[in-house]
Formats: sequence, structure tokens, C-alpha cells
Amino acid sequence: MVLILLDDSEGHKILLNSREPRKLLRYLMTSAPPLSNSSLYKPSLAGLSRRQIASALLQHGIAEREIRMRVNQLWHWIYYRGVTDFNGMLNISKTLRHSLSEAYDLKLPEIVEEKISTDGTRKWLLRLQPTDNQDKGAEIECVYIPESDRGTLCVSSQVGCTLTCSFCHTGTQKLVRNLSTTEIVGQLLIARQRLGDFPEGIRPDDGMVPVGEGVRAISNVVFMGMGEPLYNLSNVSEAVDIMADGEGLSLSKRRITVSTSGVVPEIEKLGEKCNPMLAISLHAVNDELRNKLVPLNKKYPIKELLFACQNYPGVSNARRITFEYVMLKNINDTPADARELVRLLKGIPAKINLIPFNPWPSAPYECSDWTTIEQFSDIVFNAGYASPVRTPRGRDIYAACGQLKSETEKLRARIRMTNS
Repeated sequence: MVLILLDDSEGHKILLNSREPRKLLRYLMTSAPPLSNSSLYKPSLAGLSRRQIASALLQHGIAEREIRMRVNQLWHWIYYRGVTDFNGMLNISKTLRHSLSEAYDLKLPEIVEEKISTDGTRKWLLRLQPTDNQDKGAEIECVYIPESDRGTLCVSSQVGCTLTCSFCHTGTQKLVRNLSTTEIVGQLLIARQRLGDFPEGIRPDDGMVPVGEGVRAISNVVFMGMGEPLYNLSNVSEAVDIMADGEGLSLSKRRITVSTSGVVPEIEKLGEKCNPMLAISLHAVNDELRNKLVPLNKKYPIKELLFACQNYPGVSNARRITFEYVMLKNINDTPADARELVRLLKGIPAKINLIPFNPWPSAPYECSDWTTIEQFSDIVFNAGYASPVRTPRGRDIYAACGQLKSETEKLRARIRMTNS
């Protein structure tokens, strides 16, 4: 009899008995990385959590006494060094490297297309690894926004979106599926590789990438791409923990922001699970208008949303909640709206991010005039709130806020296939 101590899906310790094969098998099936049903594709270890890597190694036949050491080795090479081949893992024996490469790979999402804006913003169309023989590989978009001394990566959490926010281009694309933890983290890994952001990496000479001793190409990650992160909370929270691991990607959780349209029951859970910075897509100061702009408001109205914000774990003046407010001409941009916004947020440690509306084909709205935006910002600022106006970035390549949408007609066929 052998007793094996492992973590369950919630991180709790469980003790498994080798004489209980059904229980052991059930654990492995629920804890291991999702294996492809296609004989053409091997599962990737890149993007997995420590728990998932440990489970994969256990299935691979690695002795239980070696699991922790092997996980630490793989973690260092994948997340700190950014290697893309097992042969680069020099402190692992050739025999084990070969064995692992036979069963797994280190593949990341494929860059189908890269567009670089005149302002240096990059947008990648990424094709995910197929999940089965019928899947041709779903596609998502990921955006990199550089500054002179920092860079922000905007990642997606779903293929498509289940919400139908009327000002958002992504909302016109139906939801296909949630992204796995591997696929979410994979966006950061592939971006760091492309931007030379791993040790000994080389910065690209096209576009704009911050340079300088100790300056990271990617200093911040925001979950503001395709999808509603809190409808994929389990995978998003695990991805946040992987990104924040100090022995790997090592991003501070104060530099990881998860944005939600207001899935109220999951807000507290997000704080309890991984506690990143929180952003709320607000965009209106009364339920009547927000019901039109953000239909989710019909289920979770503003009062309930703000109550959840007041009780977000760890919220303080040092960890303020960001309220995003898109500026729509003659819709939500009056001085009265600005004063009501200030009233609503009283008592909540907050900053208000004003977003000039970014147009997209057949969009039903226009951006507020600049003088209107400035007047709105002044009212909010004079009430004591930081109210930066987000400079539109990547508009010319449809990479700006609210413009992301997978550029493929094949996606609709995949939706039908998924639902059949």
C-alpha cells in the first residue's frame, strides 16, 4: 500500500491510497491537464499550474518522491527561462527529457496574424490548439499596449462573449467556449517570447517596446480582452496565480487587473481565490440606461453591483477599484451624469477611467466631443477622484477597447459544430 498526498482542485490536501484505484483515477482525471482526443496533438505543459504539472508527471510514471523537484525544474524552465523545447532544460536528464517530449510538448497558441498600429500597439490573432479531431482551432485576439517605461498585455478569457453590451464589438460575436488556464497563460508566454521579455531574449526592432536595464516589456496584465472573466472564474483565478508566482512569471497582483461587466455573485469569490485588482465596466449611472448598454444589469442592478464592490476583499485606498466609463455622445456624457457618478461611488475607494468610445463597423454610437469629455473629467476630479481619460490606442488596427473580435468567418461554422 502506498499513500500519496496531493492537492485537489481547490488546493486542499487529500490523501490517496494506492489500493483505491477508482478514487486515484478519478482524481487524476479531474486534476490532470486536458488531454486532446486527437492522436495528432500532444498536450502542452506550458501554461499549466504546479498542481496540473504534478498530476501530469504522476500519470507519466514519475516517482512520487521526485514530483516536487521535477515540478520546480519544469516551472523554472517554462516560466522563468521561457524555453520552448525540453532539450533546453539542462538540469534534467536526457532520458527524462526525451520521455517527456514523447508524451507532451511546450506548444503555445499560434500567431496567425500580427498587426502593429502607428502608435506601437500590437494585436495578435491567435489560433488555439484543437481540443479534438473535429476542432480546427478556435481563434482569439490579444493586445499589447507599450509605453516608454512599461507595457500592458490585454488577454482574453473566452472565445467570443456571452454578454451583448451594445457598445462593444466583441459582444456581437457569440460565445464558443471558455479558455482553459493553459490558453490564458499561453497568451502571456507567447507575448513575452515575441517581445524578447525572457532572460537572454531579444527585443523586436519593429513597433514600440520599452527598453532599459531592468525594464520589462510586459509589466501589467489586464483581463479586458474577449469574454467575461468571471464567467470563467476557476480558470481565470488559476491563471492569475500562475502569472503572480514569484519563481516564474513573477507579476505582482497589483499589476494584474480583472475586469467584469458586473457578475455580482463572483466578485467576492474572485477576491477570495486570487485577489487581483478589480475593474468594473460601469458606463451608466442609472439602471434604465445601463440595462441598454450592459444588459447584464437587468440581473445585477447598479445597487447590488456597488455593494459587492464595497465588500471586495482587500479594497482600500491603496487598492482602489477602477470604474470604466465609456464616453458615448449624447448618451451618458452630461455634467449631471458626472455628478451622479460621483454620488454613486461615495465611500468606495475608486478611480474612474474615462474611455473615449472606439468606433467599429456599424457601431450604433459616436464618441463624445473632447470638450465634453474634459468637462466630465473635471467634475469627477474636483470631487476627489482620479479621472484619467484613456488615450485611444490601436484604433487603426481595431485593437482598442471594445473593438476586439476574431477575424474569421470559419468561427461561426465552429459554433454550429460545437452546439451540434
